[in-house]
Amino acid sequence: MAVSKQSLRIALSACRAALASDYVAVASCAIQRRLLESHLYRTCDDLVLYAAKDNEVAVDILFSDAVRSRRVLFPKVHVGGGSQLSLVRVTDLSQLAPGAFGILEPTGTEITPLAQLRRPLICAPGLAFSPCGQRLGRGGGFYDRLLRDAAPYALSAGLGFSFQILDRLPEAPHDRRLHLIVTQSALFTAAPEAAAAALPGQGGIPTW
Repeated sequence: MAVSKQSLRIALSACRAALASDYVAVASCAIQRRLLESHLYRTCDDLVLYAAKDNEVAVDILFSDAVRSRRVLFPKVHVGGGSQLSLVRVTDLSQLAPGAFGILEPTGTEITPLAQLRRPLICAPGLAFSPCGQRLGRGGGFYDRLLRDAAPYALSAGLGFSFQILDRLPEAPHDRRLHLIVTQSALFTAAPEAAAAALPGQGGIPTW
């Protein structure tokens, strides 16, 4: 693909920054409710969310629903030594505070090792997605490493606005694809054989 990742990041960051707050709120609500109705959400036990920043899709509705009956975790950045994300349980959004890169992170200490996740669904933000599950992030590779390490246990969903869906994206060998892409107008099952399979403990392990 002739267009570079960096060129796309610049263009799409500008487009997202220009969104009206009313649009972000209304579209975020529709996206979250679409995911709430999905099979992957209804059958997960652990839900990994993110703290939205710079007009990313909000996750407040997902949190409010999930925290009543599921374990909800948010990522915390550990910079250096591989720059990894650890997952920390959050029971109230007041437990988030500014951390690395100005993103809200958990202040708690209840870290859940990836191997101890229970039928997890990992929600990921992004600057762009494709119907086949490709994702363009900020460029740090944090989510690619998280999805790689959680792959034997987890299913994943990308949350984005309709304009963020492109036919194809530049892709490197270390990039991880998502099982589901959700926008306010559509839901793309990016890996049908994985999303249709039972989650761990129900007869199958997700695979690409």
